[in-house]
Amino acid sequence: MDAGKREARRGQAREVSAPARVLVALLGLGLWLRLPAEASGTSQSVAVAAASDLVFCLPALHAEFAKLEPQTALRVTTGSSGNFFAQITHGAPFDVFLSADLSYPRALIAAGAADEKSLTLYGIGRLVVWTTRADLDPKADLAGLVRSAQVRRLAIANPAHAPYGRAARETLEKLGVWADAQPKLVLGDNIAQAAQFVQTGHADAGIVALALVLGAPPSRDTGRWAELPAHLHAPLEQGAVLTTRGAANPAAVRYLAFLRTPAARAVFERYGFRLMQ
Repeated sequence: MDAGKREARRGQAREVSAPARVLVALLGLGLWLRLPAEASGTSQSVAVAAASDLVFCLPALHAEFAKLEPQTALRVTTGSSGNFFAQITHGAPFDVFLSADLSYPRALIAAGAADEKSLTLYGIGRLVVWTTRADLDPKADLAGLVRSAQVRRLAIANPAHAPYGRAARETLEKLGVWADAQPKLVLGDNIAQAAQFVQTGHADAGIVALALVLGAPPSRDTGRWAELPAHLHAPLEQGAVLTTRGAANPAAVRYLAFLRTPAARAVFERYGFRLMQ
């Protein structure tokens, strides 16, 4: 094959169709490909898709669940709620979806992909301004911080599919500094990645989830943070739901019921997921 034809084929390979991009997203999870079909149908295995702001909360939550059901295997993937919504609607085999925005579980219910009776509000997320730089004060006026020459890069989650990113954009818009912020934005695919940009110094500051700051391991430089007023954005109501697949899995039904217990509620509260604004 001559060089021209090889280049043409490479060009065609780069033009990925929309269905192929969905498949690539699903394959990128990796987890569900490793989940044996026969195991996923038993009552002892639960595949959980969880919003990335739960990354530190989940180990504590699941330690409590293990006290009740040590024999049940929980297979967990964390990421962007919007991406999980797309993956579940295209058949990704998750049993339970813990979303950072109730609109996604509700949309799955409307599409016939989730069980309406199982919808459970588990908390309301909080936004904070976070920095590891000693010369920045997160308690200062956010608008002034955004306009400051000291802040060259500001991390938020991608508003296109991450609920915390949408809330950050709404906050900046209400403060009248969205246009000022845009040239400085560093977008994480999800809120955990946005927080990582701050922690690693790739961003001078970030608007991230309170749960990620509260749950950061002691070995990390947790820097300084300040919670943003809740009235600056729509409530980040977070909810769990059984997918249609999960509704047929007894272990998934028990796991969803566990999320409503006082033991689970105490863990959610510890990581800042209160039920009131």
